[in-house]
Amino acid sequence: MGAFAIKNYYFCRAMNQYPKVSFYTLGCKLNFSETSTIARGFEEGGFAKVKFEDHADVYVINTCSVTDNADKKCRAIVRKAKRYNPQSKVVVVGCYAQLKPEEIVKIEGVDLVLGANEKFNVLQHLQELEGSSDKGKSIAGEIEEVHEFHSSYSMGDRTRTFLKVQDGCDYSCTFCTIPLARGKSRSQSIGKTLEVAQEVERSDCKEVVLTGVNIGDFGVRNNEKFIDLVKGLDLLNGNVHRYRISSIEPNLLSDDVINFVAESRKFVPHFHIPLQSGSPELLKRMRRRYKRDLYTDRVATIKRLMPEACIGVDVIVGFPGETEERFLETYEYLQQLPVSYFHVFTYSERDNTLAKELDEVVPKEVRLLRSKQLQILSQKKKHAFYESQLGKKYEVLWEAEKSDTGYMFGFTKNYVKVKRLHDEDRVNQLEQIILKEIDRDGIFKV
Repeated sequence: MGAFAIKNYYFCRAMNQYPKVSFYTLGCKLNFSETSTIARGFEEGGFAKVKFEDHADVYVINTCSVTDNADKKCRAIVRKAKRYNPQSKVVVVGCYAQLKPEEIVKIEGVDLVLGANEKFNVLQHLQELEGSSDKGKSIAGEIEEVHEFHSSYSMGDRTRTFLKVQDGCDYSCTFCTIPLARGKSRSQSIGKTLEVAQEVERSDCKEVVLTGVNIGDFGVRNNEKFIDLVKGLDLLNGNVHRYRISSIEPNLLSDDVINFVAESRKFVPHFHIPLQSGSPELLKRMRRRYKRDLYTDRVATIKRLMPEACIGVDVIVGFPGETEERFLETYEYLQQLPVSYFHVFTYSERDNTLAKELDEVVPKEVRLLRSKQLQILSQKKKHAFYESQLGKKYEVLWEAEKSDTGYMFGFTKNYVKVKRLHDEDRVNQLEQIILKEIDRDGIFKV
């Protein structure tokens, strides 16, 4: 335990309590897996993890660079932490912290900013901060110096765990800051990754979601392949019943992976495949590594082998050069494609990206209008997918989440959301049901 933790530990023990730490996570599943790992480090260091409003001694904010207004969100969360405990230490980590550490450290109330190489050593850096007269300290090295892979997985939700298997990205999409925030693609060996997965298998968790920045690129530095990791995970024995592949690039979603998932005992028929645009010209401007025909082929192969599969899509609207004609290319392509839902991202300019220098800028009001059009189309696609599942029998994994109306929720293997009246005995249990009724909220009801 570091000196900071020891000092606070004995002070708080004298007050008959442990020092308290709280976390706030913005962004993706990968951030949630890393926050959970950092939290376990604090708990091993003598801290009690508490809710944000429980007047923590330390607040750790894990930030994102993909979401809009990262600076405003960060400032708001810092203010919130200081309202709960003006004497607390506030630490900011994550992608935004790596990209703009000097900007964040100037935010009133921020004590420490840690970049990609430093965020897993928060306790050590807090120890070094003790006794310092500095109002704020920033430690964020050059992203080119980030080479180490830190295994991470989320814990706390008995039902589902996010398992980080890969980090960083070697791609150079013109709209993206992630390579600048997370560095080059890297991962552990298959053997070491399976050791970490085995820890999760020994927990109460029933479902694992594989996460990373570009998970299909797993093993690129040590001559291993993602398909071999998938095969290894499928052979593990433990409490995990399901493995779910999160977002994977279409050019890395090989026939081998699709064929294996179709026959797998643990991997489920649910894929999330970034498209970004249905316009061939915009795909070129974005520097995506595939053509639209390949995307069409990936979706067709999945549906041929797994007709019940759920397929999600990432799409960006308002990218520079998106004329009305090119937007309609995307709209009409998605309309005819047998996919299940979209995640729609309204393009916003990012510093240090090539897209920011491109001409043919789309007015913001047009971006918002097009975003709304695709969101409505997504709702229609999701409803049509749910209707196609009527009368089918599936196992539902029930989660602890409880709504204000007294319902609990769960998901089938192909990501159909189901609800029933809350029953604590069913949490983290698999129950076989027949999908009979879609309620007015667009959710199946038992």
